[in-house]
Amino acid sequence: MATTDVTGWETAVLDGGPADGLRLKVSGRPRVIQVTHPCQMEAAPHGMRAEGVYVYRRDHAVDSQPLRYGFDIASP
Repeated sequence: MATTDVTGWETAVLDGGPADGLRLKVSGRPRVIQVTHPCQMEAAPHGMRAEGVYVYRRDHAVDSQPLRYGFDIASP
């Protein structure tokens, strides 16, 4: 098992789903990454918005950079 300072920033990559291949920096090795994407609304009341929500879960088998997060099609 590789030792990594999990208090600092680490590179992670998202696998599958709408954000496939996106690379980002994470701190503390979160178990879940949530990605949102704005949706266009027709005749929405002032200040209302809608966003698509996509969930990626950390692959615990990967313990070195880049960390891997797989798309969870069943969430949320």
